Amino acid sequence: MLEELKTLLKKNIREYGMYIALVIIMAIFSLLTDGLFFSSRNLSNLFNQMGYIAVLAVGMTLVIVIRHIDLSVGFGSGFLGAIAAILMMQYNIPILPTILIVMLIGIFFGLINGFFISYIGIPSFVMTLAGMMIFRGALLVSTEKTGTIIILNDTFNEIGNGFIPDIFHNENIHMTSLLLGAIIIFFYIISEIKKRNNKLKYNFEVLSMKVFILKLILISSVIGYVFWTLANYNGVSWTFLIVLVVAFVYHIITTKTPLGRHIYAVGGNPEAAKLSGISINKITLFVFGSMGFLTALSGILYTSRFQSATPTAGTLFELDAIAAAYVGGVSASGGVGKVTNSIVGALVMASLINGMNLIGVGISYQYIIRGAVLVAAVVFDIKTRNKAS
Repeated sequence: MLEELKTLLKKNIREYGMYIALVIIMAIFSLLTDGLFFSSRNLSNLFNQMGYIAVLAVGMTLVIVIRHIDLSVGFGSGFLGAIAAILMMQYNIPILPTILIVMLIGIFFGLINGFFISYIGIPSFVMTLAGMMIFRGALLVSTEKTGTIIILNDTFNEIGNGFIPDIFHNENIHMTSLLLGAIIIFFYIISEIKKRNNKLKYNFEVLSMKVFILKLILISSVIGYVFWTLANYNGVSWTFLIVLVVAFVYHIITTKTPLGRHIYAVGGNPEAAKLSGISINKITLFVFGSMGFLTALSGILYTSRFQSATPTAGTLFELDAIAAAYVGGVSASGGVGKVTNSIVGALVMASLINGMNLIGVGISYQYIIRGAVLVAAVVFDIKTRNKAS
């Protein structure tokens, strides 16, 4: 059994590396903070802090999979958050129309990026670099009259700071969060069993029953621990729930639909994909439109969390999103990467930031460490890819 585990880890080092990194980071900060890092309150804050980066990381994963990059998502997120604040505070537009308008604007800007990149042929680095500067300027213009735009809409602010209600009204523990965790564990186990049976049906290699059961127990225990910890505070936040929904929807799109297969085909071998009848331009347009949608969602989550729009909102979000995607196992050469793993990558980056804040690391050193993590993730990708080939 130990030999099988070693072989499994060696063959899947790219995918499991981020989990190892996450465990090491969390263990270090837990020791340095005397267990404060794993407190219910801090874990709840951690999941809220990672929300706006996690949704960006999901979109960035697909962008990198098709061999492109999007540098505009940081200030794009800040600008779209400012648009939401202006619509509600200056024009008194209700929350639902505001969110819908911001989402549509985000998709529109994403499609513009996709159009110029796919149909005009502008390199994505150049196009999105221009977008970064345009959004930066637009953000400054939109906030120049008042500086910080304070949002007084309690319902909107609840998105980034509130928690799902407990339908059981238990005073000691948030039972709805425990139920949600149990449902996720149930569907995870069913999905893994179904996946294993399909592989056996076609005579593919699978894990031995002992290792398979160990994997189910280990991952189910981690999920259970997370939801148990959150249930002992205020329960699952709306931000965390939104991240889970985004991860689930994009997981289905990328793994269960022809569109998802086409995205990975374009990233893996564009020429072969084109010869097989896949429209590279349309796939590029969809991926960047999707990135625009998630940029808008990120802006809403960030603005709601801080209950305001500021001239500096979105600064270096693109770095954290790109780093989260690479830490999550996306390949710099395209064609490889999972959106669910990018969520773990975002958790790694958020854990770094959260832990460094708890132990009092200066912001200047934090940027140095985060940049080093990005380099390490790319080096890890190159080394594991060379070994695989």
